[in-house]
Amino acid sequence: MHWPIATIPYPLINPVIFHLGPIQIRWYGVAYLAGFLLAYFVLARLAKKGVLRMPADWLGDLVAWLALGVVVGGRAGWWIFYHRDEGGNEPWWEPFAIQHGGMSFHGGLIAVLIVLLVWSRAKKLSFLNLADGMALVTPIGLCLGRIANFINHELVGRPTKVPWAMIFPGYTQPRHPSQLYEALLEGPVLLGIVWALKSWKNRRDGQVAATFVVGYALIRFGVEFTREPDVQLGFIAFGWLTMGQLLSMVIGLAGVLWWIVLNHRPRGRAGNTVGRD
Repeated sequence: MHWPIATIPYPLINPVIFHLGPIQIRWYGVAYLAGFLLAYFVLARLAKKGVLRMPADWLGDLVAWLALGVVVGGRAGWWIFYHRDEGGNEPWWEPFAIQHGGMSFHGGLIAVLIVLLVWSRAKKLSFLNLADGMALVTPIGLCLGRIANFINHELVGRPTKVPWAMIFPGYTQPRHPSQLYEALLEGPVLLGIVWALKSWKNRRDGQVAATFVVGYALIRFGVEFTREPDVQLGFIAFGWLTMGQLLSMVIGLAGVLWWIVLNHRPRGRAGNTVGRD
């Protein structure tokens, strides 16, 4: 098959920003750090305005636990859903070996929800209100993370002839810059949706978070059609379904059910439900 020359050259950026002795400072790590810092400042503002109903001086503790949940849960999720150990000789701690790379959004999401549930119960705060707060800032980290994927030329798209195709390092065919599709859709687009819902007077606590989950699921399911399936898995069903799509279907359905249940809860003051969550 003849492939045209990509009309947009891939901007080759060194994934390593600089070295501190033997330590590499990489764009991927900086993206994570920037995402958590930006989330902290936005959440602090929401707490001061009363949107996030918790003391602002507790945020440092919460964000630290959430960061741990994202990293550990993301790595464990990748190992459970995507990893294939053909030799069976890996140590028991391999699912948590974050230094080996491999992160799963779906695993990170599950871990974050667990952290929020435990932390909210310990602090006697509303789990649903906290979940809404996290939904309002998560698209920031998702956008930065996908840009870091692009810089690392990982999670590349499928071969295509679209005019904006790129030839990624290590590949010979022009491919979709699917990382940028995800950065745009999971970032600014999803951010705009959840923040618009925040201003809806008739919403209940938890519906912003449910909308985020459904929105992410729809975006990820669609973009997966332009993203190269994981080499170790390929298509897992029907000759087109990927693991990312299967997991997104599961969380998307959970998000829809979550929204429906919340919509039938009694309402307290505008924008909130009655009682402790």
